[in-house]
Amino acid sequence: MKTRVLKRHCAATILAMAAAVACAQAQETYPVKPIRIVLPVAPGGGTDQLARMIGQAFTERWGRPSVVENRPGAGTIIASEVVTKSRADGYTLLVTTSTHVLNQLVNKKMPYDTLRDFAPITQCLSLPSLLVAHPSFAKSVKEVIAIAKARPGEVLHGSAGKGSNPHLVMALFAHMAQIKMIHVPYKSGPPALIDLMAGHIAITMSGISSSVPLVRAGRLRALGVTSRRRSPAAPDVPTIAEAGVPGYEAMQWYGLLAPAGVPREIIAMLHKETVAMLRVPATAARFGADGSEVVAGTPEAFGEFIKTESAKWATVAKTAGLRPE
Repeated sequence: MKTRVLKRHCAATILAMAAAVACAQAQETYPVKPIRIVLPVAPGGGTDQLARMIGQAFTERWGRPSVVENRPGAGTIIASEVVTKSRADGYTLLVTTSTHVLNQLVNKKMPYDTLRDFAPITQCLSLPSLLVAHPSFAKSVKEVIAIAKARPGEVLHGSAGKGSNPHLVMALFAHMAQIKMIHVPYKSGPPALIDLMAGHIAITMSGISSSVPLVRAGRLRALGVTSRRRSPAAPDVPTIAEAGVPGYEAMQWYGLLAPAGVPREIIAMLHKETVAMLRVPATAARFGADGSEVVAGTPEAFGEFIKTESAKWATVAKTAGLRPE
């Protein structure tokens, strides 16, 4: 009996030592080839810029090239599926957006599980949206609410598509303000802004970087930001919470993910270098100009954040009558 117990103890010790050696080897040798960073948008724009900055940071730190691969389409699903089908070795990563947790709300047949099939590395940035209106429609959030209550189901609001971040951010606004409006989906954000400037729709939620220039030119009117605090990129615009809907907050975000199963020590290495890049003052200033705020949290915090976001927007989608198709 003692011999058998001793053998089991020895076997367990050998396995533990082998695991420790494997971890040490992974840290010593990773990376030995280019790191591929996949993202769900076309070249240009904030997401693309973030991915290239992350890739550059990896290259400078490890002396290995990083390849940014743009795979736009299907609301981040195409790029995300590419990553889930890749080897869990830390050489294929995904830079994604808040749409990552919204896809499951509108797509009945997802090719992956949003929570189970990814390993969080860090939430990189957080940024608010801007509630903008045609100048002839309303001058304040309270006026929007008053008009919508006086004309229930008549006010048209546009978005970048059914189930998109602007759609659900506006749905949350309507729910909390206790108003009913008509949703007009577009293929992306720019066409919605064009129709808003033309007066075909009354309001929309838009990114600060794309809408502030139009506000300054007098083409649109800014009514409120979706963040808890006023945005440095639009300091004169009140938050929606202070402008008439207490407690309202809805943020967009960018984050870095890997396929589930990537060794923890590699996740830690990727996290360390990404966070170091994000915390450089010049980086924060660069993104701050577009209204973004650096988060640079832990993998664990990002994982919990994704779970919280998934639950929050599932509730909003249900309230808005949005069902997977």
